[in-house]
Amino acid sequence: MTDTVNAPTTDGIILTDAAAAKVKSLLDQEGRDDLALRLAVQPGGCSGLRYQLFFDERHLDGDVVKTYGGVNVVTDRMSAPYLAGATIDFMDTIEKQGFTIDNPNATSTCACGDSFH
Repeated sequence: MTDTVNAPTTDGIILTDAAAAKVKSLLDQEGRDDLALRLAVQPGGCSGLRYQLFFDERHLDGDVVKTYGGVNVVTDRMSAPYLAGATIDFMDTIEKQGFTIDNPNATSTCACGDSFH
């Protein structure tokens, strides 16, 4: 049963309902419907790779695009293998507010949570 549950998560990035609602709200505030939420990995950080999460109007050759609640989530073809099955969530509590990334491909992370290997 675990294999059935986990099977869809290996296909691209997952945006939770809470994160999709927050992204949609931010895009509505900006009055932009041409932007996508881009998640990429770049060299750096204490563990070797770091996440980049930002709004982007560019469409790069080989982009992987998934849509959640009217929000396009995009990753470039070089980052996609590192992010397959990664979940973007939005937390809004007293202790923490912001987007979080849970990446099953990360073999190790550092305390900042922005870097992985």
